Amino acid sequence: MTIEVNARTRVQQGTGASRRLRRAGKTPGILYGGNEPAVLLELDHNEIFQLLRKEEFHASILTLNLDGKPQRVLLRAFNMHPWRREVQHVDFQRVAADQKITMKVPLHFLNQENNDAVKLHGATITHVLNEIEIKCLPDALPQYIEVDLTNIPVNGSIHAHDIKLPPGVELANRNENPAVVVANVPAGAEEAAGEAAAAPAEETK
Repeated sequence: MTIEVNARTRVQQGTGASRRLRRAGKTPGILYGGNEPAVLLELDHNEIFQLLRKEEFHASILTLNLDGKPQRVLLRAFNMHPWRREVQHVDFQRVAADQKITMKVPLHFLNQENNDAVKLHGATITHVLNEIEIKCLPDALPQYIEVDLTNIPVNGSIHAHDIKLPPGVELANRNENPAVVVANVPAGAEEAAGEAAAAPAEETK
């Protein structure tokens, strides 16, 4: 699925010009990277606000229609107003098909309800990380990476190196191996489970 965002070249710059844009329902931005100079952008606020609410917009190769001409870009940063529902600025980066990119992509956790540590021992699975930084060519960029929680044992964990990555995708930093998920039994849960298991035996005496 191709995600498109429309933009126009912005001629005026500076704080005053940005304020006038926002009052007119526009959002200032910038496009940079590649072998071309940076370009100041003007975007429709409502359009970019709705796009930013979509998870896939943050980890996909986007089509930026700049003055009607499509370019492949990544969303690199955006600023929100401290209390208003207002996008104040957006940064995009050009991408080339033959150059690897580094991106943070979301993690989707699967099968927690089927985990025996949870069902039988009352373990709590904690998501230490909700996204992970990867490196790949643009066409190999996944919108998310799945993490199967079925077989995490009691007091076990899944680290970054344990995650099965899609073809052509690698961790951005292979020297680091942070915990992604841990399964811990809360204090007192094991004792309660043991008492519950022992109760039927005592009743039959």
